[in-house]
Amino acid sequence: MEGVTATASPDIPMHPAIAPISYLLGTWKGQGEGGFPTINSFSYVEHLNFSHSGKPFIAYTQKTWKLNSGEPMHAESGFWRPKPDGSIEVVISQSTGLVEVQKGTYDAEEKVIKLQSELVGNASKVREITRVFKLVDEELSYEVQMATNLTSLQPHLKASLKRI
Repeated sequence: MEGVTATASPDIPMHPAIAPISYLLGTWKGQGEGGFPTINSFSYVEHLNFSHSGKPFIAYTQKTWKLNSGEPMHAESGFWRPKPDGSIEVVISQSTGLVEVQKGTYDAEEKVIKLQSELVGNASKVREITRVFKLVDEELSYEVQMATNLTSLQPHLKASLKRI
C-alpha cells in the first residue's frame, strides 16, 4: 500500500492476509468523548498505532490523555487478525488489567470493522464490549459500547482521528 510506512521496517513486505485492513496501518491522532450512566462524561486526546511485522496480523497500541490537562488516562495494546472469509479476531489487553477477546467482521470495500466481545477477562463489572471502526474521507472514527452487571449495552466512547 503506497504511502504507508508503519511497518517494523520499511523492508518487511506486508503479509497478504492483512491487506484488506491495511488502511489502518500508521499512527492516528484525534479527540474523543466518553461517558457511561455510572460515570461523569469526559474528553480526551488519543493516539492509535497499527503496525505489522510481515506476519498475518496487525499490532495495535492505544494511549489517551485528558484533553485539558494532558494527564495520562488509558492505554491498551493487542493484535488484529483478519481472516479471508471477512471475519476478524482481536485480542486487547488494557492498562486496567481487563482483557478482551473480540470477534467480528470487516468490510474491506466500505472500510468498516465491527467487533463483539467473546470474552471480557479479569473484569468484575464489565460483561460485554462492542467496537465499530470506520474510515471515511481519511478520518478514522470508532464507537465503543459497554454492558456491566448493572447496565445493558450503552455508548461509552467515540472518537475521530487523522493519520499523522
